[in-house]
Amino acid sequence: MRITVITIFPEFFDSFRTTSIIKRAIEGHRVDFETVDFRSFNLDKHRHVDDTPYGGCQGMVLSCQPIIDALRSVRDERSHVVMMTPQGATFSQKKAARLATYEHLILLCGHYEGIDERAMEQMDCELSIGDYVLTGGELPAMVLIDCV
Repeated sequence: MRITVITIFPEFFDSFRTTSIIKRAIEGHRVDFETVDFRSFNLDKHRHVDDTPYGGCQGMVLSCQPIIDALRSVRDERSHVVMMTPQGATFSQKKAARLATYEHLILLCGHYEGIDERAMEQMDCELSIGDYVLTGGELPAMVLIDCV
């Protein structure tokens, strides 16, 4: 299985990939694990990934262009794209078993108030690890990966 995490904080996963069962799965070539910093796909010279929501709502959303470009760089016909978000369907063991059947999981870690709706159209599903809000999608992505 190949797992790609798209995030603006790839360093969040450094210790995760080098400890315990995940480390053994990677070393045993059962899992190919990579992180992609979608900030590096931004075309603006300051590498900003946040934007104000269209329509003037409060808060900030993640811009669609760097997310879509990052997805294009790793996605193929075998990929299944999951957005980690508090409003998604609740993650369960049954969902973990289903996700384990895919050859390639791409997990998008959100921040701020969400992501631009045009980028949301690129997702195959939205998942939540519980009825609470975290600062980002990195911890939920780790929970999902560990479970799968």
